[in-house]
Amino acid sequence: MNRPVVLFTLLWTFGYILAYTAEFPWLSLYTSLFGGIAVIVLWMIRGPWSKAVCMLLVVFIAAGYYEDYDRRNQSAITADSTEAASFHVEGIIVNQVEVDGDKAAFIVQSDDYEGERIIVSVRLLSKQEQLEAMTWQRGDRMNLQGVLQLPGESRNFGGFDYRHYLRFQHIHWQLTVKGASSINNTPPESWAWGHVFRWNDQFRSMLGDGVDRLFPKEQAGFMKGMLIGLTDDIDPQQFQQFSQLGLTHIIAISGLNVAVFLACLLWIMRRLGFTRETYLITAMIMMPIYIAVTGASPSIIRAGLMAMIGLYAAYRHTLKDGLHTVLIVGCVMLLWEPYYLLDVSFQLSFLVTIGLILGVPYANRLMPIRSRSWRDALSITIVAQCISFPVSIYYFNQFSLLSLAANFALVPVFSMFTMPAGTAALLISFAFKPVGQALAWLVAKVNEWIFMLVSAVSKWHLFQTIWPTPGLVWIIGYYAAWSLLIWGLLNRKRGDTALQANEIPGPMLTGLSSKSKPAGPLGPKVRSTFKVSLFPAASLCLIILLLFAYQPARWSQEGQVNFMDVGQGDSIFIRSPLSRSVILVDGGGTVTFRKQGEEWKQRSDPYEVGRKLLVPLLKQRGIQHIDYLIVTHQDADHIGGLQAVLEQIPVKQLIFNGTAKPTSGAEELFQTALYYGVKLVKVYAGDVLQIDKDTRLRFLFPLPTKQGETGIRLEKEQNAESVVFLMEMQDTRWLFTGDMEQASEAAVLRMIHGSSTADASPGAAVIGQQQLLLPSGQIDVLKIAHHGSKTSTTAAWLDEWQPKYAVISVGQNNVYGHPHPTVMSRLEERNVHILRTDNQGEIQMTIRDGVIRMRARVAEAD
Repeated sequence: MNRPVVLFTLLWTFGYILAYTAEFPWLSLYTSLFGGIAVIVLWMIRGPWSKAVCMLLVVFIAAGYYEDYDRRNQSAITADSTEAASFHVEGIIVNQVEVDGDKAAFIVQSDDYEGERIIVSVRLLSKQEQLEAMTWQRGDRMNLQGVLQLPGESRNFGGFDYRHYLRFQHIHWQLTVKGASSINNTPPESWAWGHVFRWNDQFRSMLGDGVDRLFPKEQAGFMKGMLIGLTDDIDPQQFQQFSQLGLTHIIAISGLNVAVFLACLLWIMRRLGFTRETYLITAMIMMPIYIAVTGASPSIIRAGLMAMIGLYAAYRHTLKDGLHTVLIVGCVMLLWEPYYLLDVSFQLSFLVTIGLILGVPYANRLMPIRSRSWRDALSITIVAQCISFPVSIYYFNQFSLLSLAANFALVPVFSMFTMPAGTAALLISFAFKPVGQALAWLVAKVNEWIFMLVSAVSKWHLFQTIWPTPGLVWIIGYYAAWSLLIWGLLNRKRGDTALQANEIPGPMLTGLSSKSKPAGPLGPKVRSTFKVSLFPAASLCLIILLLFAYQPARWSQEGQVNFMDVGQGDSIFIRSPLSRSVILVDGGGTVTFRKQGEEWKQRSDPYEVGRKLLVPLLKQRGIQHIDYLIVTHQDADHIGGLQAVLEQIPVKQLIFNGTAKPTSGAEELFQTALYYGVKLVKVYAGDVLQIDKDTRLRFLFPLPTKQGETGIRLEKEQNAESVVFLMEMQDTRWLFTGDMEQASEAAVLRMIHGSSTADASPGAAVIGQQQLLLPSGQIDVLKIAHHGSKTSTTAAWLDEWQPKYAVISVGQNNVYGHPHPTVMSRLEERNVHILRTDNQGEIQMTIRDGVIRMRARVAEAD
């Protein structure tokens, strides 16, 4: 094997993947030990199958190592310890304390429980407590009293699993503390190695303060993320804009930063007349410092270690190829921390680096560009985009068609100007402030133009593509197809003569005439056919893979109704079985209450259900557009998440109740809809929306406006104006009720029974001079109104519809007491099967051939 390091790294990585995805109870460290002994024995015997068996054993050695590591990642705190109302822990802060509004967060390594690490969240009760929390630092001894809980699990299918995430950080519990009065903080009294990290935190904070002084507020967070890896203050909207164009690697510290830092450092030392040996050794010494100052993320560790190995090899005049260097660094990191393999920054960093090492030389040979600098720049950008594409859509489910152009145009600006000039401005400002400010002003001006461009381009929905999460087999197939495609292109370019010269070694040609040269196992015609057909076959395979990944459920005939768990709010996703039309009913929302004088509680990045939960879920499920966005009413817990939906996912029609709530949130929502050209449609009782042959929506409420009334009227109390509709899908019937109240229910019942007029036909009512035909009769699923509040779901309402299932969308431990016991009693008395998002998480229902099948995220529905 010409490249044993490459083979070993591939086998070792595959062993980790095998242990992570499959269940083998017999895997352990003993498996690895016995496997290692077997490899040594087989290597000494050198039988015909020794190499193949050794390769297989390396996989199981790696799998056993990972399994043992993962098995030891267990909590020393038992469930009995959490039964008490209050939990006491004493330990040392082991990370930088984050204070954001009325919340302080940090990790404590406990003195007891085998030094287990616990994540601590402190709810600060006053401005004074906030100022006190800002003095807490890494290395402080903390005496804490609070409530110990398991981190929350994902409550939606495919949603972010916080417990799973923390476990890979070796954290199993979170402690919630109310008020700083429950904390006793003591700074360290004697010097310890932990002081090095404490000083590093202080140094990073000092640099961050310097950035705040130099740059405008709207740019300071961006520059801190780019220069020193402090991402807490990055504007969420700004980050989203860069993310939509595939430019987040500019903000996050990565290999690009290391390359720029190293290039600038070497350039300065050369200009100062340093000898080659001196500047190489100095650069090696500076790299660990740079890694620490910029936060030591997996990507920066990878780049820093590679740079150090490369510098040392250059110093020793033994510089080897970069592929071996990056793989050796990867193996060392995975041996140190196997969970790095599951880290997205680690994956992107190594895949892109390996792809550039292997792919750029071939891409350069295929580029019809004479200028070497332009050819290199274009090759690097294209290869990086192609290599990172599967990982990007796996984690972020989006790809901009402008990403290639954006990276090609903007990365040089940031790497050749913004980073070096911003770093220089920051360092100079500590010695001579006016010069630093002048340089920072120039950087800020360039940033301002770039931010304006990014903000404008990121809003072009036409160039944004959304991809459902692909599987591992698809990702492997993607890379294989690209490899074959490039091989085919190179074969085409080389021609028959070069291909044959590569296939037949030189010594074999000696003494052979053109007639006597061996044809090899394949004849010339077969080889020629293979060479000619390889490129189109690989291209076709790649196109098929991309089409399948973009719409894997294109031919599905199942209808879907998903009651997503958005906390104390509603959000329902519907997909019709035939036309595959997408309907989104409401978007949840976060309700906050702030008194005057409590501005200090405002967080820089507060939880927003649309941006943090709803949009990621929709993208992960491959929702590339929404045909009908139904806003039942405009209370915050129903429309709060829709702002992010409108900004990131194309919407064709927004259906609403014909009123406008006089709040900033509702006003912004409609303004955003108009900006993106969304058609606004008012609906009233009696309207019908035919989605396709199998799906129809029949609206029951609100009442039509009086004749002659046009426009949109203001309505502060929205519950009584909720859009109510009956959906008929493949002989199943569903009733969606928003937050309708008893009076609205009574009005619908009167219309159904035609009580508004004596001569109305059955199931019809007359409003003014208009006769409405409204449906009635038994339904399959009823969405309980207003989260189960006692203000709705009357006995008469239930008796009219006789639902088989009732779904209550409600938040866990909500302060409103929803669902109300009275409503629950009414449902139980009628033997209605009750499903609740607070108990079961997301509830998914599929409809096929008129049969409803369901499952729940937290507890399977009966």
